[in-house]
Formats: sequence, structure tokens, C-alpha cells
Amino acid sequence: QVKKWRQDIRAEQRLIDRQIRSIETEEVKAKRMIKQAAKRNDKTNCRLLAKELVRSQRQKNRLHTSKAQLNSIIMQLEHQLATIKVAGTIQRSSEVMNAVNRLVRLPEISQTMQHMSMEMMKAGIMDEMIEDTMDMMDDEDLEEAADEEVDKILFRITDGTVQNGGNI
Repeated sequence: QVKKWRQDIRAEQRLIDRQIRSIETEEVKAKRMIKQAAKRNDKTNCRLLAKELVRSQRQKNRLHTSKAQLNSIIMQLEHQLATIKVAGTIQRSSEVMNAVNRLVRLPEISQTMQHMSMEMMKAGIMDEMIEDTMDMMDDEDLEEAADEEVDKILFRITDGTVQNGGNI
């Protein structure tokens, strides 16, 4: 519907443009006739033609105003059409948001996330405890292994004279 109205209004604007052009050509003719009457020294005809020229200029200004008003109407129609489209889009968007809200239950998700957070925190604490224990065990095992290796080396080098912790 808006498209047809826009087409009709633009057709009217083109008619107004044609009328303006025809008035302008008549003004050019009137100016020529005024010059010819002035050469003949015919003041009454000059005054009549000058009045006609003033009337045609007023008419031309009215036509320009009408054309501007028609253009304003087109812009208002397009603005209202855009507003209607935006309203429809917002309505569809709100429907989608309602559907998403029905699908996603926020309290349940929040509770699940809290539970997972606690479990991950427990796992993190347990992991730290296991790492600390392993680090402590590794230190003792390394010292024992190093002592055994030192004893073996001393035994080989001294041909068995130094054994187990330095007994000579």
C-alpha cells in the first residue's frame, strides 16, 4: 500500500515539475514582451506584463511549496513504514527471548554451576595435597637412591674396603 502511495505522490511531483517549467518558459516570454513594450514606450502593457510576471513567480513559489510538502509526506510514510518494521522485529525478538527463557531455567543452571565450582575446588585442593605428598616422597626416594649409588661407587672404587655408609 505504501509503495503505491509513494508512486502516486511521485507522479504528482513530476506534474508539479512540469507546471513549474511551463511557468518558467512563460516568464521568459513575458520578460521578452516587457522589453518589446518598453522599446515601443507602451507603459500600460509593461505594467500589465510585469504584474503577470509577479503572479507567475508567486504561483511558481506555491508549486515549489506543494512539491516540498509532497516530499515531506513521502518521508513520513517511509518513516512510519520503518517504524512498523522495527516494531515487528522487536516483537519477534521478544518472542524468541521468551522461548529461550522457557528453555533455559536460570536457577537450575546457577545451582549446577555452584555444585561444579565446589567439586572443582575440592578437586583442586586434593590435587595440591597429592602433589605435596608426592614431592615429599620424591625427596626421600631421591636421597635413598643417591645414598645407594654413592655406596656402590665407593665400593667399586675402593675394591670393597668402604661399604655401607662409610665403614672401612
